[in-house]
Amino acid sequence: MMNGGAEQVQPVHVYRPNYHVKTPQMRSPEYVQMSTAAAITLGLVPGLMHRTGCTHCLNLLVTYPEGCRANCSYCGLARHREEARDFADRNFIRVDWPTARFEEVIARVKAGGDQGRFQRMCISMITHPASDADTRVLLARWVAALPGIPVSILSNPTTMTREDLIELKSLGADIFTVALDAVTPTIFERTRGKTVDSPHRYEKYWEAIEWAAEIFGPEKFGAHLICGMGETEREILETCQRIKEMGGHNHMFAFFPERGSLMEEWPPVDRGQWRRVQLARFLIDYAGGHVTRMAFDGAGRVTDFGMEKSALEAQIQSGKPFQTSGCPGSLDETVSACNRPYGDSTPTDILSFPFALEALDVAAVKRQMAGEDVGAGFF
Repeated sequence: MMNGGAEQVQPVHVYRPNYHVKTPQMRSPEYVQMSTAAAITLGLVPGLMHRTGCTHCLNLLVTYPEGCRANCSYCGLARHREEARDFADRNFIRVDWPTARFEEVIARVKAGGDQGRFQRMCISMITHPASDADTRVLLARWVAALPGIPVSILSNPTTMTREDLIELKSLGADIFTVALDAVTPTIFERTRGKTVDSPHRYEKYWEAIEWAAEIFGPEKFGAHLICGMGETEREILETCQRIKEMGGHNHMFAFFPERGSLMEEWPPVDRGQWRRVQLARFLIDYAGGHVTRMAFDGAGRVTDFGMEKSALEAQIQSGKPFQTSGCPGSLDETVSACNRPYGDSTPTDILSFPFALEALDVAAVKRQMAGEDVGAGFF
């Protein structure tokens, strides 16, 4: 992501965290934070994005001066980062999250022709006493103002009941997602459970996924999974298969150490591991693949994808397995509306491609899968 576009004027109500302005009165539901890509797409923040003109999902985040009360060890919003003092100062998935009035966001989408750009809006919850109620307020206001743009909920299962999911659906939520992130009980506990003085529980997150499968139904729920936090390729792909068989989608994230987090010294995910997991996840979700037909070595690495060679090569050459995975858009169910530009990597070495891959991109990805230490995407 690159700053630029000086001809665009920053509105009065937009707060950019890198200015280090303290904003004690900015709280949801009056205010929301949004990804830098969303802010650029809306014209709230000047900037250009490498090889892509916009994000197709408007990612919004509830916000409070006192911040998130969880303490996940890989997250830029974690409670231990009290040195940031103002919650809005904290980076999240690599980038700043500017703050704006929610009504101004709605007005810009209505007036700026962005309804064609945005195929989806997502409300991300945090662990805060007001988050559940404010999410409902934001959802109801959006559906009333912009019924043509579907809404996803990125939930906080720790504070939710089954009835909450029923109410969100009745208010117009289209898709319900759960940021499971850590795919084994041990890694979950180490990174976001009692071990790090955080309230989340692995069993509660799976309970919420089961509720979503029942209440929202097939193709209308999903889970976020982070690759590279100590799990094997087999473990994360078995989780993908479980979610697929429940009727859901798998939204993959490459681990990239968050500045200021407890895991900031943890190495980024190995490129070969990431590419193999991306490919296998895509096969499971969209191409009839199954983890039981795949082969793994003693370290749990994929050695065979369980697909005839020419068919596998066609999937690789399409480039689609290596694009960002998330809630689907309106044009192609295999391509995510939530393309999250540069949320898990830099433009010089793209892990999740926020755009369709070209031949040079696919060639670089194949070299990474073969174990070569090369970057991908800076063409």
